[in-house]
Amino acid sequence: MPDDMEFPDFQGDYPKPPRRPPRPKSFSATQGLPQISGRKLALIGAPVILVLLFLLAFVTGRGGIVEVSDTEVAVIVNYVNGNKKLETTPGYKIFLPVVQQAFKFDKSPNKFLMEGDRNLNDNHVKKLTVRAKDGSNFWFETLEIQYQLLEGEASLVLEDSGPGQAFKRNWIRAYARSILRDEFGRFSSEEVADQSNYTGATAVVKDRLNQLLEPHGITVIQIIVPKPKFDPLYEQAIKDRKVADQEVEKLKTKATALLRERERRLADIDRDKATAYEQLLGELEAERIMSERERVRVERSADAFKIEMVAAGQAEEQRMLQQARAKEEQARKEAEGLRARVDALAKRGDVLVREILAEKLASIRFNIVPYRRDPSPVRIEHLSSKPEGGQP
Repeated sequence: MPDDMEFPDFQGDYPKPPRRPPRPKSFSATQGLPQISGRKLALIGAPVILVLLFLLAFVTGRGGIVEVSDTEVAVIVNYVNGNKKLETTPGYKIFLPVVQQAFKFDKSPNKFLMEGDRNLNDNHVKKLTVRAKDGSNFWFETLEIQYQLLEGEASLVLEDSGPGQAFKRNWIRAYARSILRDEFGRFSSEEVADQSNYTGATAVVKDRLNQLLEPHGITVIQIIVPKPKFDPLYEQAIKDRKVADQEVEKLKTKATALLRERERRLADIDRDKATAYEQLLGELEAERIMSERERVRVERSADAFKIEMVAAGQAEEQRMLQQARAKEEQARKEAEGLRARVDALAKRGDVLVREILAEKLASIRFNIVPYRRDPSPVRIEHLSSKPEGGQP
């Protein structure tokens, strides 16, 4: 059975059997045809009528068997109790003829196209034209909405839209144009030229369409929106603006590159300074270590010199003490000798003085000259001492 076939004459009423045909008249012998009785004609026509009824029931989905392909879903309606059975697995499905009826639906993705200057069919309408919020007009040459039947809502689709391809005729067409104009009309012509803006509007359109279509068993899979078109003058202005924006972007890129180069150079300078600083710290640390070693060496040398000098001083001190003691002893002995002489002199008195005077006089030489008066005679006691720098 074709997918798009509809059967309005058999949706609710059962087909009635045909009336019994009137009995044919007998042919005359002059006509050369045999005469057929009404009974024979009834016997011949009954099987033919039954075959025709069976074929008609099979074609209309009431023949008791239906084939469901992998792109279809079937709903089997029971006219006795009103139940509906959903068949989603591909294959042949068997049901009670006449009492039940099978309705098949296409569950594969479908395409609603908005293109051209006139409506061609229910799924191919004229292009979408939108008035922007700044008053200008723009349009989309080819806008495609992909939608499909919700597999689990086939029974709802049958009640809501009818059998066959009826769900494809009006629902998308009823909502798509108004919602698209509503969402894209929120932008100015300059804003809608930005792909990020109409990409976001496309997502909003999809959500709004699904809110309206899913209660009818239909869902939107994808909306393919091309770049909007404008009047030639405005297109040229957009191109000029795009060139200017590209130039600005180039300048921004160049400025960013210069900033990065500046940062790189500053980083190199900082790195070189840090390296020099670390090197200087290393050199200072090495010099500090050397100075510390020199300090330790000088301190050790000073300590050794101190020990040496202390030892030499102590030795000199001992030597000087010994010399002092010796001189002290010598001076004591000399003092004792002098004391003895003093004591001797004290005991002997005038005798000793005379002895000494005699010894002194014995060393004096006398020169005798003729007598003459000496105006400045020299007394004899003056001869006991020698004049300075000469003999007595």
